[in-house]
Amino acid sequence: MSLLNILPREKPPLSFRLLQTTPEPGTRARCGLLELPGASVNTPVFMPVGTRATVKAMTAEELETLGYRLILGNTYHLEMRPSAALIAGLGGLPAFSSWHGAMLTDSGGFQVFSLKTLRRISDNGVQFQSHIDGSLHEFTSETVMKIQRDLAADIAMAWDECAPHPSTKEYVEAAMARTHKWLDRCIAEYDAAGRRATNGMPQALFGIVQGGTFKDLRLASSAYLASRDLPGYAVGGLAVGETQDERCMSIDWSLQNLPQDKPKYLMGVGTPVDILEAIDRGIDMFDCVLPTRNARNGQIITSTGPINIRNAAFQSSPSPVDPSCDCAVCKRYTRAYVHHLFRMNEMLGPRLTTYHNLAFYANLLAGARQSITHGSFLQYKADFLNHYCTEPLGDSVHE
Repeated sequence: MSLLNILPREKPPLSFRLLQTTPEPGTRARCGLLELPGASVNTPVFMPVGTRATVKAMTAEELETLGYRLILGNTYHLEMRPSAALIAGLGGLPAFSSWHGAMLTDSGGFQVFSLKTLRRISDNGVQFQSHIDGSLHEFTSETVMKIQRDLAADIAMAWDECAPHPSTKEYVEAAMARTHKWLDRCIAEYDAAGRRATNGMPQALFGIVQGGTFKDLRLASSAYLASRDLPGYAVGGLAVGETQDERCMSIDWSLQNLPQDKPKYLMGVGTPVDILEAIDRGIDMFDCVLPTRNARNGQIITSTGPINIRNAAFQSSPSPVDPSCDCAVCKRYTRAYVHHLFRMNEMLGPRLTTYHNLAFYANLLAGARQSITHGSFLQYKADFLNHYCTEPLGDSVHE
């Protein structure tokens, strides 16, 4: 017997097991189990965004209490400060931030391309100036993969170009072609590094489907990515100004050629309505800054829709933050009190609203998983949409 036959096989950096597909006709909603080095994660799942190694206003313990086991970090922001090299020296991003779950890092592409006048695109990559001090940097497939290895995320995202909306079809197609070339270079770099992070832990690589709101481009991009047999796949380039109908159709096209036995991640799309629509189409993973960013500006997501707690209507309200929620904030604090905290610029106000909003999202996804298991997802979605008003009550919320 050869030595190869008796040595234990190394576990892959990611495994995904499809647990349940709903028997309801007209939906592709599904439940799965995502096994990562840092955690086991039930899908569909929402991932809070910890751009600078922190989910703003939350401690790691609070995130764990709410049931979160997978969060995000951002390649661009962490490389700019404090640097991936420093974080690598401290054991990687999970160790640096004392996070005991799994971590996904995005490639920083959205942030770099958002710099507009401070960056220059070429087929090799993007040269840009730091928004912090104006220093010059270049991100390429190779540098982005190196940074994410140093950050030691369980899941690394391929370097891609997110075309703005609206853009001409010619521009979107050129950006898609660059994304595909950059993906192949990411794969080569990923393989050369043994598919491991700097700290020695296995690391999975996701490619990103692009193509704007053009059907033929989305189909071509998804087919190209499927041919690369990656651990997982993401749908990018959405929530950049397109309509909800355009977004839903683009998701459908993006998933059409991807393998069913791999996890699908919709990047940066995160209203409750958008999440349910995407689960309906077969998406497994979500992230968005909306629940945390908007919470810091006074917007609370409730079972009947968002409210702006700064509004004078809540000044003397004895109601819980969300009467239908049983999170720790809603069990204890009133709308009047949280209104007061925001009016006085007390830091506790954003902390309470952030905690509640993330509890709301955790409950929304848990309810979706349960309904899929029971074969009643479409009813769950319909009931939610029937009670949820998308227009916030109160003043507008600014970033």
